Amino acid sequence: MLSTALSFVDRQVLAALAPFLKDRFHLTNEGYGLIVSAFSLAYALVSPAAGLLIDRIGLTTGAALAVGLWSVAGVATGLVGGLGGLLTCRALLGAAESGGIPATAKGFALYLEPKERAMGTALNQVGITIGMMIAPLLVGGLAVAWGWRAAFVATGLAGCAWVPLWLLTARHIPTREPAGRATSAPALWRDWRLWALAAANILMMTVYSLWMNWTTVFLVSAHGLDPAAANRRFAWVPPVFASLGGLAGGWLSMRWASRGVGLYSARLRACAVGAVLLTSTALVPVVRGALPATALISLSFFAAVAMSANIYAMPLDLFGSGRAAFAVSVLTASYGLMQTVVSPLFGRSIDAYGFGPVCGVCGVLPLAALALLVAVGRPSSNRVAV
Repeated sequence: MLSTALSFVDRQVLAALAPFLKDRFHLTNEGYGLIVSAFSLAYALVSPAAGLLIDRIGLTTGAALAVGLWSVAGVATGLVGGLGGLLTCRALLGAAESGGIPATAKGFALYLEPKERAMGTALNQVGITIGMMIAPLLVGGLAVAWGWRAAFVATGLAGCAWVPLWLLTARHIPTREPAGRATSAPALWRDWRLWALAAANILMMTVYSLWMNWTTVFLVSAHGLDPAAANRRFAWVPPVFASLGGLAGGWLSMRWASRGVGLYSARLRACAVGAVLLTSTALVPVVRGALPATALISLSFFAAVAMSANIYAMPLDLFGSGRAAFAVSVLTASYGLMQTVVSPLFGRSIDAYGFGPVCGVCGVLPLAALALLVAVGRPSSNRVAV
């Protein structure tokens, strides 16, 4: 959870600094979207290899390697002298961070009972929330006092301090032995269920990407707030509700599974609740005032993470712990590819039409994701591996 928090501080410092960096490097919203794409493309391309590597060398070494590399990239971001250096460092950060979520997913598969895995994913979301809350507050304090470079350097150094803590912890806490044989990597590539989960993840995570990268920009452009005030007063609130949504989604599926509902069916029910709530995303640009808009963003983020907590647990159930990192890396790669494509499109649409069309489309796509998850959960496909 702490490693995930550090990862998302590194990611979200860019989003919180977006208005400053747009001015410093003379960027349009589309230009800012391209910087997000540099991270996302590297994240997507490297993710499957990172998952395979973690499965091969083990969770302890794999997690330490990933966090160490992305921390160095974070420090380097604070030392760049131009836009080219910024793009390069964000790409390196994306490549290194592509191992983060697969590593935590493998941890859930090794340490938790099957019915607990969505709750594990939800608790990991707490780490994401901590990171997303710290980033705008860090920018509102440290970056204002010492400059934007200081925010990147500080977060990178914090990641370097995590590595020895992890190695010490992993040495003293035994894993839960897997109860069954894992699905092989070649077999995973041929399993249509994995690709259906990846496609569902792409459709649903458009909402996640929207609020992950554009919340501060929305508050500044749509409601005329000063960037520092937007970060300090509002931008940290939706991540809190995102974390609560993850916990709610994990708790719902765990509760239904404990009552005898099939494991996949329990996760699917939680996803259905999230998909219906996500239609509220279309209303965000319609309401007047920054506070009501932040409330709707919070509801949208809540529902997205409730759904995500269960989607990211599904590969662990279907394909086993031995290939957990690789299976989840396909989902993280799909997210990275989606964000690579949609970020500049989001920016271009926002520049031309405002946030209305983007929020409208994002409010509908999770329903299509739910349809794919229903197909995966048909009785002939619902074989759970542990």
